[in-house]
Amino acid sequence: MPNLIAVILVLIVGSCLGSFFNVCIYRIPIKKSIVFPPSYCPACSKPIPAWLNIPILGYLLSAGKCKNCKQKIHWHYILVESVAALIFLVLFLRLGGQFSFLFFKYAVFFSFGLIIFFIDLFHQIVPDGLSLPLIPLGLIAALLPANEIGVLSSGVGMAAGFSFFYAIAYSYWKITGKMGLGGGDIKLIAGIGAFVGVAGLLFTILVSSVIAFLFILILRHDVKKELSFAPFLISGVFLYIIFGVRLITWYANLF
Repeated sequence: MPNLIAVILVLIVGSCLGSFFNVCIYRIPIKKSIVFPPSYCPACSKPIPAWLNIPILGYLLSAGKCKNCKQKIHWHYILVESVAALIFLVLFLRLGGQFSFLFFKYAVFFSFGLIIFFIDLFHQIVPDGLSLPLIPLGLIAALLPANEIGVLSSGVGMAAGFSFFYAIAYSYWKITGKMGLGGGDIKLIAGIGAFVGVAGLLFTILVSSVIAFLFILILRHDVKKELSFAPFLISGVFLYIIFGVRLITWYANLF
């Protein structure tokens, strides 16, 4: 059983990081510093008191409203903090209940991934400053002995992911004159390939495509409108880490 203190620590650190992710989600698309000034209300620009900056609890204590102007604080702030804490906890428990190399590796990936998830969801962009660093980080991690995939799988996953989806996007653009897949998505796919290797990339692409298809089908999304694909890719990576190896092994044993 994992140490209770470690579990609490993971939840606290995860929610605190979620609070920082919220700053990035708001400021990166509008090209503002993520360091200065300190947290402030987007509506009235007044600084947020320290006691209301406590992750999750601060939102609840303020009843989801700015203390100064009483403007509603968007629901995604508490959602990001809660989801970040839960994702870090699930990773911690799934990867052995200890602060292992793999835990920190995927904690880094989802630190970038969660910010990308919500920026793409709200703005339909995947900033290069978030997607590109995943490529060298994944390749460097693959060089270390504690990594679960080799550098070959990481390199091939990165190159294949980028090349294949660049070819698809270019072909679609030449045929229709429209962008079917953004450059940010392609770079993100390359970063995913570097982190999870060939098998993980194939799993992620398949699962994220199925989830996206079900989303369009169930919610009757207009296929003529843009659909943010990065959230589905990030979700696919998470499902791969939690269930992927078991599902791939089960499928391989069928033959």
